[in-house]
Amino acid sequence: MAPLRVLCVHGYRQNGSSFREKTGALRKLLKKQVELAFMNAPLTVQRSSSEEGDVPNKENNSGPGGDEDPRGWWFSDIQAKSFSAQQQCEKSLGLEESVAAVREAVTAQGPFDGILGFSQGAAFVAMLCSLQEQKLEPHFNFRFVILVAGFRSACKEHEKFYTAPLQVPSLHVFGLEDRVIPDSMSRELLPSFHDPQVLVHPGGHFVPAASAHRQTYQDFLKRFQ
Repeated sequence: MAPLRVLCVHGYRQNGSSFREKTGALRKLLKKQVELAFMNAPLTVQRSSSEEGDVPNKENNSGPGGDEDPRGWWFSDIQAKSFSAQQQCEKSLGLEESVAAVREAVTAQGPFDGILGFSQGAAFVAMLCSLQEQKLEPHFNFRFVILVAGFRSACKEHEKFYTAPLQVPSLHVFGLEDRVIPDSMSRELLPSFHDPQVLVHPGGHFVPAASAHRQTYQDFLKRFQ
């Protein structure tokens, strides 16, 4: 049985290579079932530790990998070109470029069975699913979505993505000790999906891949093989 191909969308201040490094345990856990492909967000993030995005700490999945720049999918502060999940804003910057980047990745590397997003990447992936369901992006044909530490964007401009529950099968993963995206924020995203599956872990801001989580991932993925 051929493995499912999944496009992976990193968090704010990460990039494709750093996210690949941080998901090594997940790749090992699911190596018989999935093949993960990683891409870079198009927006370069200024190196600063003052803002609250996916701020690096010893337990999370943030921080750039290798010599590549930290990147993001949209900025909530247009002037400062920065992002905070809690920041309310009227308009954002960079989302169209990010949608175009995913379109290019799907064209060049696809087709993909599913898409996985982490933190800001998970919030972005929920928007991509909305575009897919509204038939606004004919290149997108994801059969399932995995959202790790996802949340609803606080930007008014993005409210259009949450008008009706999305039909795409979804697995929502979040940690009870997450200090960057509290589990309450991840729970607020659940009503945006029809029949969402949930995996809650006791840890913080990272992609969980302990043996205790294998069954939940496998049961979810089995439906698409």
